[in-house]
Amino acid sequence: MAAQPTLIHSVTRALHLLDAVGVTESPQPAKKLARATGIPLPTTYHLLRTLVHEGYLRRTPEGYVLGERVDVLGRGAQTRHVRQILRRLHDNLRAAAYLALLDDGEVRLTEIVDSPAAPRTDLWVGFHDAAHATALGKAVLAALPEESRREYLATHPLVDLTPHTVTSARVLMEEVARTGEFAVDREEYALGVMCAAVVVPGLPQAVAVSVPAGRAQEVLAQADELRRAAQLIALARA
Repeated sequence: MAAQPTLIHSVTRALHLLDAVGVTESPQPAKKLARATGIPLPTTYHLLRTLVHEGYLRRTPEGYVLGERVDVLGRGAQTRHVRQILRRLHDNLRAAAYLALLDDGEVRLTEIVDSPAAPRTDLWVGFHDAAHATALGKAVLAALPEESRREYLATHPLVDLTPHTVTSARVLMEEVARTGEFAVDREEYALGVMCAAVVVPGLPQAVAVSVPAGRAQEVLAQADELRRAAQLIALARA
């Protein structure tokens, strides 16, 4: 017979209380939690005080709800899941993979997964000045209502980065409207580099890959890999 693991019962009970609070959206009184978990009421109060003190629960006049520390743990797991999705995209397309989002009016790059065999693009100009020249930036703009796109372009000069950069707001607006959820930059940000991006459904975010310009058609032929990654990220963010 296999040896039974040694359990710390106070930890087990605390986790049971967290589960009991987490299964419902309404605040849970201590007495109700004690009945639901079978934990004696004095012990329940002691564990609840500890969980509140550590930020895993929050006490309200109606009862206990999950605290900020649980949200932090959830965001950490979400981030790891997103990176796994980007890693698969990187492996399948043999390309550096990226995630960007709109944050307080700015397109911000949040995740990069690359390797020596598929290195990231040299980010020689920050996204604050270069979103218009990147597939990621165009895709994030495509996720916005038309008026919000116009407001963004009105406050962000379209800096000329390469001979291929689109520097006309009218032309860029037409391109974003025409291509919709799928965006491409062909050496507009950096010479010799092509980038393709897809909007993450329902969010002002985009996922992208970058490759040497000579591999552009190969990657574009596998656009469904990008779309699948975007859909999986949307589910992970839900």
